[in-house]
Amino acid sequence: MASKDAGTPKKPSSRPDLATLGGLLLAAGGILGGLMLEGGKLTDIAQVTALMIVLGGTIGAVMVTTPLKTLIRAAKCLGNVFLDRAQPAEQIIEELISYATKARKNSIISLESDLPNIADPFLRKAISLSVDGTDLQELRKMMELDIELEHKGAEGVVKVYEAAGGYSPTIGIIGAVLGLIQVMKHLENIEEVGRGIAVAFVATVYGVASANLFFLPAANKIKARFQHALELKELMLEGVCSIVEGLNPKLIRIKLDAFTHGEAEAPKKAKAAEGAATQAAPARG
Repeated sequence: MASKDAGTPKKPSSRPDLATLGGLLLAAGGILGGLMLEGGKLTDIAQVTALMIVLGGTIGAVMVTTPLKTLIRAAKCLGNVFLDRAQPAEQIIEELISYATKARKNSIISLESDLPNIADPFLRKAISLSVDGTDLQELRKMMELDIELEHKGAEGVVKVYEAAGGYSPTIGIIGAVLGLIQVMKHLENIEEVGRGIAVAFVATVYGVASANLFFLPAANKIKARFQHALELKELMLEGVCSIVEGLNPKLIRIKLDAFTHGEAEAPKKAKAAEGAATQAAPARG
């Protein structure tokens, strides 16, 4: 049984995604800077009604398209666009190596006391199954099922943002048409007609800009986040299976290094680790 005074698991810290923040600033600065260089003003595109039409129409269309459960999960994943919450792969490898070393010295049952301190639910489940004596093939099959379900859920979340990126330009055109309808009511004043047409097309700008500067890039960023998370789960599963097999911790490190290094660098690391393992091994008579 795990000790009652075991510490609570520490969640991985969140780091701001400088690429996302810098990209948004650069895109906004380039577009607004170009507008001002052409003699325009920020007030030319500051239209609350156009923004309301585009965002309201886009969100409404996505709500009609997407099941509520998936929609809520997609909203929760919005922070993944601006924050990187993933635990570094090197840190996970070190954690797995520590478990492998302990299991090799004291048997795999000794890892039961570490379960309350494992922050990642996937790794905690895999270690728990191994401690319970689950057959290796069954353990791998159960955890691979978790990975597959996570992959399908990730696809649903990504499709939410891709759908928003597809709807928003069309909603922008609807906003422009609504503005032109109002303009046509005042054809007697040509100056008001020209000003009204300019204002009407702001909704199109909002629709196209929101799709190409946020919704579609956000979909790709969230997709990359999920892909990285699945790769980390595969790393964890491979590490736990290696522990169950009773492999030497040095050999486990060689195997897991393939998840963090390119094809050209991994053989060098593996060769260095093999050399260290040879030096550490007792000389044979």
